[in-house]
Amino acid sequence: MWKQFIGKLSWKVMKSSSGGGGGAGSPLPKAPPPLPLPRENGAAGKPSASPPSPLAGAGAEVRSREEAFIQKVNICCAVYDFSDRGKDSPEKERKRQMLMSLVDCIGAAEEPFTETMIAACVRMFAANLFRVFPPKVRSGTTASETEEDEPFFDPSWYHLQVVYEFLLRFVTSPLVDAKVARKYVDSSFVSKLLDLFDSDDPRERDCLKTILHRIYGKFMGNRPFIRKAVSNIFYRFVFETDHHNGIAELLEVFGSVISGFAKPLKEEHKLFLWKALIPLHKPKSVGVYLPQLTYCITQFIEKEPKLAGTVIRGLLKYWPVTNSQKEMMFLGELEEVLELTDMAEFQKCMVPLFRRIASCLNSSHFQVAERALFLWNNEHLFDMISQNRQVILPIIYPALERNTRWHWNQSVLNVTMNVRKMFHDLDERLLLTCQNNFEEEEEKRAATEERRRLMWEQLERSAARGYQQPVIAADVSFPPPPSSARLVAPTVT
Repeated sequence: MWKQFIGKLSWKVMKSSSGGGGGAGSPLPKAPPPLPLPRENGAAGKPSASPPSPLAGAGAEVRSREEAFIQKVNICCAVYDFSDRGKDSPEKERKRQMLMSLVDCIGAAEEPFTETMIAACVRMFAANLFRVFPPKVRSGTTASETEEDEPFFDPSWYHLQVVYEFLLRFVTSPLVDAKVARKYVDSSFVSKLLDLFDSDDPRERDCLKTILHRIYGKFMGNRPFIRKAVSNIFYRFVFETDHHNGIAELLEVFGSVISGFAKPLKEEHKLFLWKALIPLHKPKSVGVYLPQLTYCITQFIEKEPKLAGTVIRGLLKYWPVTNSQKEMMFLGELEEVLELTDMAEFQKCMVPLFRRIASCLNSSHFQVAERALFLWNNEHLFDMISQNRQVILPIIYPALERNTRWHWNQSVLNVTMNVRKMFHDLDERLLLTCQNNFEEEEEKRAATEERRRLMWEQLERSAARGYQQPVIAADVSFPPPPSSARLVAPTVT
């Protein structure tokens, strides 16, 4: 389509012509044809009868190409209301055809874009894409944590799709100079583009994901701002709004970005992990974007294995206590993290980690208990557990014993017996020691419950006799809970 703008001449011809003589050093006039130049070595007094210079024709052709392109782009800056399909239909279709012709033009172009053309394109993108979304009307019922809201399809998408295609080709085109375009694809433009990720239309978010990745790759000066702006989006989502449609797409982009970080990691990138990514485990809708979040976190650990302990402590901090479905997700992510954890980092956090796992083993939700037991099927994790069994087995043995005695699900009972047999084969003496300690603790607990029962019976008898001051036996005391049953403050998520 560029051939419609430049005719038979190309910019390459113009550049080769600019090396010749005949006034090539000064800009050419725009509207009127250039006057004949006097001969430099001709006889005095003879008027020049030569035709116009080829350079002058090329310049006029270039100006006409640029003007025609900008004219088309300006036509596409008109914004229409697409809520009414019948309104302004001819104008809408004309604009769409104009956009499609511009897409074809940028694909077939051979000459670099001028700054005026770049500015016109960015102005057109802003006019069409940057808009305020209508207020979201949501039902009062709480949706499942792994399900998104019902998708909304924008009626103007068939029109916006062409604009996004044009923007993608504009960003990826080698004919668009990044140094020139950065004047217009600036922080304000990128910030408004990131706001579009909250669109209800999944097709728009998918296009934005690709475009943001290309902008991050091409405009290197915008990279720190993009990282900071995305962090702010995550902060608002976690601590303020609790709703955003594009978290999964943003994490998908940053999964690729994180994989390109240089080693050793900068302190800025580590703070992004701790302050932006790990708190994303807090919202109830974590299941919508958990695969992308897990990928980002594992990329950090692969870059720097020492971050595994930081990630595990972060998971324990936001561990759910009343949501079984979310708890199963955390156990799955925990296994992936432990796959990449070395022995030194594992030993730093194994005590609080297996206290939490022991709690999961005794969950009344059979899928949570079963998922926690399946951790022993992981060879890497089982190897680390076996080497640290002197610390780990005393922590989890009471949970295993309670499952074998009282858990209602047969599948959980069978897997528990298999895990117990693994420890028996590893260290029978340690297992017997833990069993004896458990029996002693159970006896103490039973005695404490019996004293408590007797005390309440005495209080009831005193109340029945109508005493104002109940008499409590002097020998009734409440010993502290056993050391193996430490209290853990619940974390509300």
